[in-house]
Amino acid sequence: MPTPKRGVLLVNLGTPDAPEAGPVRRYLREFLSDPRVVDIHPVGRWLLLNLIILPVRPARSAEAYRKVWMKEGSPLLVHSRALAAAVAERLKGEYEVELAMRYGNPSLPDAVRALQARGVREFILLPLYPQEATSSTSSTLARAYEVLSQGWDVASVRVVPAFHDHPGFLDAFTEVARPVIAEARADHVLFSYHGLPERHLRKSDASGQHCLASAGCCDVLTEVNRHCYRAQCFATTRALAERLALPSGGYTVSFQSRLGRTPWISPYTDLVLPELAGRGVKRLAVMCPAFVADCLETLEEVGLRAREQFLACGGESLTLVPSLNSHPAWVDAVVRLVREADCAAPPATSARTAPATPAPPPAR
Repeated sequence: MPTPKRGVLLVNLGTPDAPEAGPVRRYLREFLSDPRVVDIHPVGRWLLLNLIILPVRPARSAEAYRKVWMKEGSPLLVHSRALAAAVAERLKGEYEVELAMRYGNPSLPDAVRALQARGVREFILLPLYPQEATSSTSSTLARAYEVLSQGWDVASVRVVPAFHDHPGFLDAFTEVARPVIAEARADHVLFSYHGLPERHLRKSDASGQHCLASAGCCDVLTEVNRHCYRAQCFATTRALAERLALPSGGYTVSFQSRLGRTPWISPYTDLVLPELAGRGVKRLAVMCPAFVADCLETLEEVGLRAREQFLACGGESLTLVPSLNSHPAWVDAVVRLVREADCAAPPATSARTAPATPAPPPAR
């Protein structure tokens, strides 16, 4: 019996098709309609989206996107396509490779159809999120399982788990960051991660007693918190700081992009910046290890707005460390993640019977 043709589906979160209010509105509608992203009552989510967010935010976001938009398109899409092309070249003859976005284009259904048209019947799904989160990892898996379950014959699926502590990911970010930090002569490094509402973490705490119960709840990964997004962010930071030989007082962790009035995980990046300047930090380097491709949150939120804020507070320079994008070391790591997943436990017999979460399960 011939071996089924195998495919790799690289999935990132998404981006609008153009830096204009209309495309941004369509993107935000799809993104923020997801109950795993805005986890409130459906009526409240509809009212929030249609009466508060969509009338105002698309124009503001479009203006921000225009500041970082590339000739070839959205930075996230450009870098993700370059990564997919490089991975496809490395895996030629072993796997077919396609890129998809959870929200926007290229869509998950289109990517799956493209692989199926090339004869793929076994899938390796790699969500491009280093740390686990319900609003990214679980949402992506749920949608992918839904798409892959359509049709008469249902494909088998292997899922690459979150790679926040994977040596390939850590080594690649270290290789990217080390020369940038050295050239900037940074006297401090800020690790800024995407933020989440605190309730997301608490809802994922099976014990109901550990998450955010103490100031040091994320200082060590244990059986209780090993799938916690915030704890994984701190674990990534500790591993990168060790590789970069940063002293214990030479780096700080923070969380960006908070929205609304409900508490988000802290400390907040926009509050940490003036604190660092007040402590005498002059040359700050910022790494964003929650993102494997540069995007609005890295290039505009940190590279432009955070830099302006830090300089206004008395800092001399703020240098954004580029993300992994399609760096050769990251391509190597992705290839390694794919091959390791293929050699792991047998795949789910079908997307219909695949578990609702990967192993290990998401918790963001």
